[in-house]
Amino acid sequence: MRKSLRKLALATFVAGAAVLAATTAPTEASASSNCTYYSNASHSTVVGQFGKDCCNNTVAWGMKSQYSVCGGCFICFPPPPQ
Repeated sequence: MRKSLRKLALATFVAGAAVLAATTAPTEASASSNCTYYSNASHSTVVGQFGKDCCNNTVAWGMKSQYSVCGGCFICFPPPPQ
């Protein structure tokens, strides 16, 4: 009886961990590929952004240039309801 109870508890734990892993958004993995592009080396004018926001929505607008800053998480727009 104890052995089957342990097996059931382990199976429940593994199933729960699998569900959690499948539903968790990979924000850390995509954050390094988020890039903001600028018109010049002084980064005075943004000309495009490509990547994902913190809500895991695709951000793709403007154009890419040789002047960029990558990393971090773009702000969700519109922000999620509170």
